[in-house]
Amino acid sequence: MSTVNGQVSHWYSNGADALPAPRPGLPGDRDADVCIVGAGYTGLWTAYYLKRADPSLRIVILEARFAGFGASGRNGGWLSGLVPGDRNAMARLYGRDAVLQWQRALNDAVDEVAMVTDREGIDAGIVKGGTMEIARNAAQAARLAASIDEERRWQVDGITPLTKAEASERIRFDGVLSAFHTPHCARIQPAWLARGLTDAVERLGVTVYEQTPVTAISQGRAVTARGTVRAPIVLRATEGFTAGLPGLRRRWLPMNSSMIATDPIPEQRWRDIGWAGRETVGDTAHGFFYAQRTVDDRIAIGGRSVPYRFASRTDDDGRVPRRTIAALTAVLHSLLPQIRDVPIAHAWCGVLAVPRDWEATVALDPATGLGWAGGYVGHGVTATNLAGRTLADLVLDRTTPLTALPWVGHRSRGWEPEPLRWLGVRGLYVAYKLADRHEARGRATTSPIARIADRITGRP
Repeated sequence: MSTVNGQVSHWYSNGADALPAPRPGLPGDRDADVCIVGAGYTGLWTAYYLKRADPSLRIVILEARFAGFGASGRNGGWLSGLVPGDRNAMARLYGRDAVLQWQRALNDAVDEVAMVTDREGIDAGIVKGGTMEIARNAAQAARLAASIDEERRWQVDGITPLTKAEASERIRFDGVLSAFHTPHCARIQPAWLARGLTDAVERLGVTVYEQTPVTAISQGRAVTARGTVRAPIVLRATEGFTAGLPGLRRRWLPMNSSMIATDPIPEQRWRDIGWAGRETVGDTAHGFFYAQRTVDDRIAIGGRSVPYRFASRTDDDGRVPRRTIAALTAVLHSLLPQIRDVPIAHAWCGVLAVPRDWEATVALDPATGLGWAGGYVGHGVTATNLAGRTLADLVLDRTTPLTALPWVGHRSRGWEPEPLRWLGVRGLYVAYKLADRHEARGRATTSPIARIADRITGRP
């Protein structure tokens, strides 16, 4: 059987998980108290917490395709406490204590999501097995050791270094030199969470209009070809698709990430592999991978492929080049050569938003009523929940510990105009690939090619 390519993602691949029938579009002009543009996790969480806090609010969500069409329905399924940005850079701007509170809030948000899914009866495939980070050469091992020290400096509890043997007891990957485990992550089925949240906000009385692309946002209104929604509060929750809105082409760069998923793996093979804890797994390569054991006992693994399309273009259906499928398959087979005979069932891609300084933000301008959240740099599954709660507090004009977190009101400068940003991003990722090859040949420390690339891009 050939590999399915695109069709949004594997998370919508079959049976009850198939692509949903779209909800009706906006039937004409409407008035609301709050209009949210984008029915991904950020928009859905914001609507959820707003409506629970004030059931009288008239909340409308406008979505171009269907709820969960973007990164919320295509991501790697890591409900993780990873900070969507550079903690050290944010500490220089806002103070160490503020960033410590941000990190704690993100760790706590992992459990908050699990609590809400229990309360709302949402099966999101959640298993809190933590994350195992692995190193497979000397340079990666040095970065991994530094990462352990860094996590401890930021008071992340539960970090457990693992020897090669201890890592193998969890998952029998090939070539692992060292690893560590953090408890602050759960495996999820991303589309199930998006679908469940959409149903939950509708039960609360939020109106979700799909098939309704927004063409312009301004004070008091969101404009579509189907009509205009007028509201004193308009919130932008468009993440990787933000560059398609007028005036926002250079605000956040839509970075591309790709995934593949295998056929279901037989139980006997799983006994050989391990992975009984359903940990999410990543590595410390510059062209890193991220992986999970899925609800239906496949392996889904992702990484960067074609990182950026010229002029901030985004895909329509998640198709990836064949060379990307081959590259991700090679990574998987190098990790687990014992599954070389297991077919690759599905490949897909999606975009995530990257601000110029790699720092996510949540903001509301009280003068205009315009707000936004995003720029999660690939660490958004949990951060969207925290952002949604924070936006709700800002809309309701509540001063809370969340509204004091350092990403609230943070502003990043815009990206360079074309062709500079295309040349820069493509060049940087070529450099990272060269650095990984350099290190794979036995270099004991991080390649100077990668150090230069990190300085140029501002990547943490």
